[in-house]
Amino acid sequence: MNSVSARRALEALGANIKTARLKRRISVKGFAERIGVSESTVARLEKGDDGVSIGTLAMACLVLGEIDRISEFLDAGTDDTGLLLDRESLPKRIDRKRKPRSPSSGQDKADPIADGDDDEGVGF
Repeated sequence: MNSVSARRALEALGANIKTARLKRRISVKGFAERIGVSESTVARLEKGDDGVSIGTLAMACLVLGEIDRISEFLDAGTDDTGLLLDRESLPKRIDRKRKPRSPSSGQDKADPIADGDDDEGVGF
């Protein structure tokens, strides 16, 4: 792996997995059996080896009771960068084309439907 940042992130992830396993008092052998891999694969996972499959990571998270973290990873609703980019792509202003009011309507006050707003100012 060429990126120092990516390598450090994987090493930190591996260390976190090892800490979580130890806190749960699960041996390397027991962890490997429950994940369905060899003990050497567990050792590689806990060292942050980039060759360990994402499936092994998912199974490790499942065994540790943290599988939800996989599905929440880069979730669109919590992706701050993605949300910022969405916000930046919003139009700067909205030009509303007003419908002319019909003189035959006989209404003295503004028609909320013609204005596009209801009594509370909500337009949809």
